[in-house]
Amino acid sequence: MRPIAATQKNGAKKVFSPEIASGFFIMSSITEIFKKRILVLDGAMGTMVQSYNLSEVDFRGERFVSHSKDLKGNNDILCLTQPDVVAEIHQAYFDAGADIIETNTFNANAISQLDYATEGLAYEINLEAAKIAKTVAKKFTDKTRFVAGALGPTNRTASLGPDVNNPGFRNISFDELRDAYFDQAKGLFDGGVDLFLIETVFDTLNCKAALFAVQELLENEGADIPVLVSGTITDASGRTLSGQTVEAFWYSVCHANLTAIGLNCALGAEQIRPWLDELSSVANTYAFVYPNAGLPNEFGEYDETPKKMANIIREFAESGLVNLVGGCCGTTPNHIKAIVEAVDGIKPRKIPIIQPLTRLSGLEPVTIRADSNFVNVGERTNVTGSARFQRLIKEDNYEEALSVARQQIENGAQVIDVNMDEGLLDSEQAMETFLRLIASEPDI
Repeated sequence: MRPIAATQKNGAKKVFSPEIASGFFIMSSITEIFKKRILVLDGAMGTMVQSYNLSEVDFRGERFVSHSKDLKGNNDILCLTQPDVVAEIHQAYFDAGADIIETNTFNANAISQLDYATEGLAYEINLEAAKIAKTVAKKFTDKTRFVAGALGPTNRTASLGPDVNNPGFRNISFDELRDAYFDQAKGLFDGGVDLFLIETVFDTLNCKAALFAVQELLENEGADIPVLVSGTITDASGRTLSGQTVEAFWYSVCHANLTAIGLNCALGAEQIRPWLDELSSVANTYAFVYPNAGLPNEFGEYDETPKKMANIIREFAESGLVNLVGGCCGTTPNHIKAIVEAVDGIKPRKIPIIQPLTRLSGLEPVTIRADSNFVNVGERTNVTGSARFQRLIKEDNYEEALSVARQQIENGAQVIDVNMDEGLLDSEQAMETFLRLIASEPDI
């Protein structure tokens, strides 16, 4: 592909490299396919890695013989030590009919790799993972195959603290997450991925850090490739681990101009159905799902058959809920083959027309309509509007300050205004502390 010259809004000409020009083509290509048919994502990487029964020696390979920590279980490192195994798994999913495979990078970020003392290898792992997947994808010429750069949730959560006795403490910051995600996304981008998939989101703040990093990277590179986000509903409550409903989660990330929004992991296809239905009805972009192979049995294994899972997913397709389907934990190439056959020929979901309204999200969504009753905004958590609240913050009496917020909610406030702008305060620190404490209070 030759370089492409484009005229920018200011009238200046910009020449894009063949790689970046290809990114613009991919964006157009995927969105056009979404309109015509249901695409199929691959299945579980971890399940397939386990089938190889790799030893510690295998995980170390020749490069990490003397590494200070055990590496068994660090599936991402296999991109460096056992690339043929990773390639074989990708090949198996493409052979099964998958349109898109994910890179083997679920935990390939500096934060998660810290457990293995391999945090300095994050960029390299992602670069090689993307190259492996792209090499396999190029072997298939019967139809366009895509590679999704997978960005997992990390093993930290920015919205919730690890210590119940210190609810304001966090063991990770937004900036640390952003830096780790940027490094990961850069490796994936340089390796040639066709799209980004921010997946298994259990904490929306982590997801926002990933979105910030990806968007910053694409702006730096002058590129435009699809970005997909997939949330995880942890149980029958219909909420993410950090407490958001499906609708609230969507409102929290819809500003990012996503190509598609979906759900994956934690639940099987049967259990995820109502939450997919909810997401599909509110999202004005493409929708997707890739559930587990049922729920784990008493041994922690997934045993839902390909036929049963495919039949459930066929119903999703027939009900007009999806543009993309696939599998998560416990799924294999056999599951993907059955899903490919199940959705073949079924028309994809049409993006609904959503009325433009003010939509806000905390743990619950708030929609302000023309016929809505008066929207109550609590303004007592404002250091310039409440002398009592200002005194409590200056005294570091956050427990009592929280009661001010709680009282407003109990009195009917649907939104609370938090303001820490006062000359004698460390406003940034006060705001950060107070909001973290609020995040730990489900009543607020």
